[in-house]
Amino acid sequence: MEFLVTRSTKTKAAQERELILENPGFGRSFTDHMVIIEFDQAQGWHNAQVLPYGEIKLDPANMALHYGQQIFEGLKAYRHQDGSINAFRPQQNAARFNRSAKRLAMPELPEEVFVQAIKELIKVDSEWVPLDKEKSLYLRPFMFATEVGLGVRPANKYLFMLIASPAGAYFPKGLKPVSVWLSEEYVRAAVGGTGEAKCAGNYAASLIAQAQAATQGCDQVVWLDAQERRWIEEMGGMNLYFVYKTPNGHKLLTPKLTGSLLPGITRDSILTLAKDLGFEVEEGRLSVEDWRKGCESGEIEEVFACGTAAVITPVGEVKSASGGWLVNKNETGSITAKLRENLLAIQTGDAPTRHEWIYELAPKNR
Repeated sequence: MEFLVTRSTKTKAAQERELILENPGFGRSFTDHMVIIEFDQAQGWHNAQVLPYGEIKLDPANMALHYGQQIFEGLKAYRHQDGSINAFRPQQNAARFNRSAKRLAMPELPEEVFVQAIKELIKVDSEWVPLDKEKSLYLRPFMFATEVGLGVRPANKYLFMLIASPAGAYFPKGLKPVSVWLSEEYVRAAVGGTGEAKCAGNYAASLIAQAQAATQGCDQVVWLDAQERRWIEEMGGMNLYFVYKTPNGHKLLTPKLTGSLLPGITRDSILTLAKDLGFEVEEGRLSVEDWRKGCESGEIEEVFACGTAAVITPVGEVKSASGGWLVNKNETGSITAKLRENLLAIQTGDAPTRHEWIYELAPKNR
């Protein structure tokens, strides 16, 4: 697809940009440009552009505002030591984006166009990719309905957009375990719902439980299944892993995908990476009771969550209305740290991988 590029006349000065990159935080500042691609039933995907970052106008009767046809993705661009800029498995994000689109009756964007959009934005905003390997450029592709009207049906017009924001180290004070609250009152999703889609509505529905977790002094909420309120599903917007001690070493168990869990790309990568490192892996079910008993007996030695933003986050304490318990004495376990170190090394280019996980967005400096 041909992209029309209109460069901004108000780009941030190098000194201002470098000041932002010193302490970018997460989602606070944005690059100078953005991508848009339009869709309608008659023309399909068209009018692909790279434009100066700025506001967009919406009609009050925009169908996305009323019926919630909105999806998004999240991935990162890293600057490797040779100066090249690379993404981690962006094709998987493109595929998941289309699965989300299909679930919400939205048009699918060709995967090659999804990746091309990222490359086009990197071309004009490459200086926003930090040099520090502890930092990255977070990429946020999203799509929403743009048709005007109040009929309850799939819209006929959509807008795909891509924005980018420099991201700092997720743990500025070091890798420390988080505390979690078991949500027994609210559920994230049910089988047959939109749980496996990355849609805005899922996150809106989760906010009340996250707020409840905060009132209990917890960092995150852990979701249980909708039917029995017994089986572990996710932590916030991240997938969970449980590290078991076995006679032959260690086994990693992650809740299996039932249709109510988001199929995380980091989750999938850890399934492969753990095998490469000699660990047994399993996708299965784990109840709240078994989690508690496993930690008390020492059978479950570590627990961690995984996702794009934090990569791997150790879980150190569990709280619920019926009581709580500690995981690994509320300390970061050696296997959690090892997996995180190895995965980050691959993402940042410090370690090779035999898997086709690294996608070059811009070549090394010449």
